[in-house]
Amino acid sequence: MDGSAGRGATDSPADKGWDGRLHALWLAADLMDDVTGLADSVYAMLLSRPGVVSVVGTRWNGRRLLYLRTATARAPMAVTRRPPFADWTEPVVRPGTGAAEAGGGPVVLEHTGSAVAEALWPGGLVPEGEPVAALECAFPLAGEDWATLWVGLDRSPGERDPLRGQLVQVAQVLATSDARLLARREHERRQVEDALLAEASLQMDTSLDVEETLRRIARLAVPAVAEGCLVHLFDRAGVLRPVASAHVAAFAQGWLRDLAGDDDWLVKLLRVSSERRDTTHVGADDLRDSPFSAVPDVGAVHHLSVTPLRARGRSLGTLTFLHHRPDAPVATPRLLADLAGRAALSIDTSLLYEKRRTDVEVLQRHLLPRALPEVPGLRLSSAYEVADPSLDVGGDFYDAVAVGDGVALLIGDVCGRGAAAAAVTGLARHTLRTLLQEGASPGIALTRLNETLIAEGTARFVTALIALLTPADEGGWDVEIAVAGHPRPLVRRAGGRTEEVEGAGVLLGTFPGTHYRSVRMVLEPGASLVMFTDGLTEARGADGAFFETRLPDAVARCVDGGPDPAGRLAAAASAFRHSGDDDTALLVATAEERRS
Repeated sequence: MDGSAGRGATDSPADKGWDGRLHALWLAADLMDDVTGLADSVYAMLLSRPGVVSVVGTRWNGRRLLYLRTATARAPMAVTRRPPFADWTEPVVRPGTGAAEAGGGPVVLEHTGSAVAEALWPGGLVPEGEPVAALECAFPLAGEDWATLWVGLDRSPGERDPLRGQLVQVAQVLATSDARLLARREHERRQVEDALLAEASLQMDTSLDVEETLRRIARLAVPAVAEGCLVHLFDRAGVLRPVASAHVAAFAQGWLRDLAGDDDWLVKLLRVSSERRDTTHVGADDLRDSPFSAVPDVGAVHHLSVTPLRARGRSLGTLTFLHHRPDAPVATPRLLADLAGRAALSIDTSLLYEKRRTDVEVLQRHLLPRALPEVPGLRLSSAYEVADPSLDVGGDFYDAVAVGDGVALLIGDVCGRGAAAAAVTGLARHTLRTLLQEGASPGIALTRLNETLIAEGTARFVTALIALLTPADEGGWDVEIAVAGHPRPLVRRAGGRTEEVEGAGVLLGTFPGTHYRSVRMVLEPGASLVMFTDGLTEARGADGAFFETRLPDAVARCVDGGPDPAGRLAAAASAFRHSGDDDTALLVATAEERRS
């Protein structure tokens, strides 16, 4: 800043202290949190200048007067007035004020004679007759604001009057201080917004449930962003439906929920806003004929914003904020856009997750039998548990095929998860089912499946176990078992003793020309055959031990002739499991006493 602007060749003795006062003003401005706090210092400085009898300062936003401060030599303490101004008439915009409004530099105007009263707007602020002349300095402030400093004089200022330059200097201090304060507030506001957005992301990322995600969005926004919040999503028919709402006043939440569902004015606004890219703002004037003009026990909504929720190129719905306080700051476009963008991505991810989970459930049902056949003299029980939270389709499968008077039980596991594993699972299960229905023995069925997998060139290994149960002449059941790389089954005898069935064979789909052989055993009345996948045995407890070490005791305890032995055994493994994310399939066959 040029400290000599507008001065004469030499300063009068009265001006010798000006530089010190100006320096003190700079120091005070650096410590102020609000530029209006400098008013007393500025007005005191200006009233101390020779011939100054009054000072008027104003701040504007465009043509809107924000506040006005006055001081006189008789009453040096600055008095502030704020809207509404009862005596206000809109001023004539002079060249200097127009330049300041447009963002130009400080402009000093001189008023003398009858023009003094016209310049002193709004009128009646300084006793008439005192000023015979006036200097007016208009200057821009940060953002779109601008200001004026008006000093009334008891004399006419000369062309070289130092007061002209001193007004410019003060204006530069005020403008610079205002810009610094605005920058600091902007930085602080961004810090608050960034913290809010970070918390929003954290809250939304911790849930893949659509409804829970939406509730979290509404709860986070109130009251951090606004007094009320509504979230609408398009349903499959393309209709906007309210899915979450929140209001800072508990008694207004019911009103907001009811309004969100069926108000024609709101529905129309949301529909139009959802088709836009940016936020739609509705002010108090446009809300007068809306349902928000009078909220029960809360008061009118003074500002409403609707931001479209868009993700991956499509509109998902809208995010609406309600502001009741007229003086409350409205959320910035950056905050609204960023929050809506994060919410939309979270919602879209949740919707995709829900769809994927539904697809997985449907596919998994097709890879497992809908029901087990009823076989006289046998009680069949099955269980299937998904341990992987990613919800990819697992490779475990089981089936039961009625064969004559008996039944063929099969269980297997395809390595890996996902669509590729599901394709091999379907191939293995349906191949074995068809072969067994056609009368193939367990060993031949596994041999043929091995040939099929090798011929198909599958890159995934498969384990399987088949047990063919046929009624024995002397009672009980003859069991023919073939194993291909699968955990061997257990038998719980009628007395409670548990033993492992012999049998072995290599993985399916690995070695061409492999022949699988069967072993035989008898399942007496009261005994149970327990078949399972390795997800059961590999469940690891908190102490690091595998469930495999507890399995014989668990089988003896859970497979005791009671209902749903497979489910009870699966529940015991789940209660034990501290880690281990493999699925578990279980199939239990219990021989009953044969009726004559």
